[in-house]
Amino acid sequence: MSRRSLLLLPALLLGGCAVGPGYHRPDVGAPAATRGQAAPESASLADLGWWELYRDPALDALVRAALADGFDARIAAARVQQARALALEARGPLFPGLGYAGNADRGRNTILGNPSPSGTGATGNGFDGYLAATWELDLWGRVRRLDEAARDQYLESAQAQRGVWLSLVAETASDYFQLLELDEELAVTRDASQAFGESLRLFNQRLKGGIASRLETASAQAAQASEAAQVPLVERAIAAQENELSVLLGRNPGPIERGAALSAHAAPPAVPAGLPSELLERRPDVKAAEYAAMATNAQIGATIGSFLPRIGLSALFGGVSPRLQDITSRRAEVWNVGAQVTGPIFQAGTLRGEYLQAKAAWELAKLRYEQTALGAFADVANALVSRQKLEQSRLEQEREVAAYQEAVKVATERYKAGEASYYELLQAQEQLFPAELTLARTRRDELISVVDLYKALGGGWNLKDAAAWSGR
Repeated sequence: MSRRSLLLLPALLLGGCAVGPGYHRPDVGAPAATRGQAAPESASLADLGWWELYRDPALDALVRAALADGFDARIAAARVQQARALALEARGPLFPGLGYAGNADRGRNTILGNPSPSGTGATGNGFDGYLAATWELDLWGRVRRLDEAARDQYLESAQAQRGVWLSLVAETASDYFQLLELDEELAVTRDASQAFGESLRLFNQRLKGGIASRLETASAQAAQASEAAQVPLVERAIAAQENELSVLLGRNPGPIERGAALSAHAAPPAVPAGLPSELLERRPDVKAAEYAAMATNAQIGATIGSFLPRIGLSALFGGVSPRLQDITSRRAEVWNVGAQVTGPIFQAGTLRGEYLQAKAAWELAKLRYEQTALGAFADVANALVSRQKLEQSRLEQEREVAAYQEAVKVATERYKAGEASYYELLQAQEQLFPAELTLARTRRDELISVVDLYKALGGGWNLKDAAAWSGR
């Protein structure tokens, strides 16, 4: 064989066909439009950076802190580094391995640690040093399939990292909006306690004037005490929410800086969902499930390769001499080239079991991919419907609160004019404050529904690395 042929042999072997089935993406039957979507749109909310979605400097700072210092983000990064190292390890056998060795010893009736057949009883030295090369000719593609599986597993971990980033963005925003809702709840509760306190003061004045009964003051006092008792409970919930958010950011429990109030956060007027089929490319969990399926498909080829002969090449070059200064001389030269063929004859079902296990793993990974994709379509549909229905509910609740506020104003004026009973005033107040709390919670849920939709759509899919995700 000519020298040129020998040089081309590795390229031919590496570029040859590999045993095992080729990968084909499972068909999940993506719908033409998502439920809750009037018509498919080319644009998508997922095209925006998260900082373009929220537009709150305080929230932006919290999200950046979670991405930089949160334990979830740091653990995900470590897993990617581990998977990258494993992929590098799996790629090594594709190329020849080169090593070296050297020995030096002194003994009687021995040569380099081995008994000498001379039997002269002489004591002497021995030195050797050599380079050795080994390489498995990957004729069937077994090593290439192992390399492919490791690379797909690395890509799976990279998608899992993107999923962690997206989850951190969504969870931080959701926790932040819940914190703002608790602030609103605390303000409503304090206002309610103060309002009932004003009613109690008004009733006491009328009681002193002899035109009210003790029943009126007792009722107002009970209402005021009931609302005052809720204040420390809401404060407790706020502290717990701040502590939970602090842990998410990788900080010790403590206060959380706020930006605009809950009512100042307007949901985006238009929420395009994009094409359902694009979810298969944008959702990190769907992509991770596909890479997992690709890895298991490659493993089938690796197990098939285990049934076939393995051909290895080896070479050795060096020197052996009883004197160190002569080890590089022509007389001390040692060289060897060789080829080895190994293969199975009888394994009592071991190789067949590995093959069947790889096929079953592929079927399992394929089903998980299909399940993950179907769940992604459902997540988008749920978020779209929630966004629409919560907006409708909020608008009606705003009308309800406005009506109750007007009712409290009229009832107060009528009571002062002696045209209404205390019961009418207390009833109007008792209807207003729960309605305000419900409105605050609906506003929170509406904002969180947009967060959920952004996550469901695979938001930030076009952000390639941690620096891009930081939004700087």
